[in-house]
Amino acid sequence: MRIATWNVNSIRSRIDRVEAFLDRHEVDVLAVQETKAKVDQLPTMGLEARGYDVAAVGHSQWNGVALISRVGLEQVSVGFDGMPGWGDAADAEARAISAVCGPPEQGGVRISSLYVPNGRKPDDPHYVYKLDWLARLREAAQAWLGEDAALVGDWNICPTDDDVFDIAQFRNSTHVTPRERAAFQAILDTGWAEVTRAYAPGYTYWDYYRQRFERDRGLKIDFVLASPSVAARVKGAFIDRAERAGVGASDHAPVVVDLED
Repeated sequence: MRIATWNVNSIRSRIDRVEAFLDRHEVDVLAVQETKAKVDQLPTMGLEARGYDVAAVGHSQWNGVALISRVGLEQVSVGFDGMPGWGDAADAEARAISAVCGPPEQGGVRISSLYVPNGRKPDDPHYVYKLDWLARLREAAQAWLGEDAALVGDWNICPTDDDVFDIAQFRNSTHVTPRERAAFQAILDTGWAEVTRAYAPGYTYWDYYRQRFERDRGLKIDFVLASPSVAARVKGAFIDRAERAGVGASDHAPVVVDLED
């Protein structure tokens, strides 16, 4: 099975790229973040013509997550137990969706598409919300550790200094603070394994500002965390940097992971 995660930064603006990416790499399941669309606004016709099913949650032109699968979507679940909300309603931000994908005879893999809150600034209420969101995710995800499962998406965290093009520029910013890194590590400490780094070094995000992609001044913030049984099946991974290049590109590159059947 080939799974991928990609913050597309508006699926309506980049559906042609998404379809071409699926064709080129023969992806079985794509987890998408920042769809920036309500469910009834998603451009699914081309995906369905290719044999893909789509499960999504989105409430406005912000946030939004989806799963695009050609190997089934069963037991679809929006959010996770205890997921905190932001704004006037508990569903004001669409940041998590999961489903079991894969052949029924193999049990499938529960894949969660996650868009972790940005945090904005270390002294912002959104930063506190981000830490709470990660803590609740850690608690909820423990129930999936005994299954074939993967937590994939845009984590908005650089776990190490090597994941930042210039750590000195980010010392007082989110994504690199000790509390965020500790929250990410706490999830790993429960038994999840980050499975892309060993195969796919390099950044996954480059701001549009001042030609940062062309100068390779990026961040590594998109990850795949696997349960023990899925981690044992990983046979390779790569970052498709080509998708960050060219006119109309997202500011993220897709991350692809291959699993043994």
